[in-house]
Amino acid sequence: QVQLVESGGGLVQAGGSLRLSCARSGRIFRRYVMGWFRQAPGKEREFVAAISWSGGSTNYADSVKGRFTISRDNAKNTVYLQMNTLKPEDTAVYYCAADASGLEWAPTIKAQYDYWGQGTQVTVSS
Repeated sequence: QVQLVESGGGLVQAGGSLRLSCARSGRIFRRYVMGWFRQAPGKEREFVAAISWSGGSTNYADSVKGRFTISRDNAKNTVYLQMNTLKPEDTAVYYCAADASGLEWAPTIKAQYDYWGQGTQVTVSS
């Protein structure tokens, strides 16, 4: 089994920044593809960003391109989401997810991911 624990969420003013972290424990298999998704109240969980196991491939939702950056440190089994120029519409619970396929890709589809964290709340005030 794999456990994912997110941290770094909080309340920030519009235009501010936050960095989310997701620590992975349990079965250590470095070729996990990692992703971030978010879910706002009353909305479906949506893709935010993903990174391949090597870090060589990334994908971003159009709504966050140029503002968010996903990265990973495989030595620490941790993935990060640096969020800059935050907007009120970024307010959501952010979830970390892991895809155990071992492929060198960065999928955007929820169904591709095998493990999920509990989420961390990000609130952006206007």
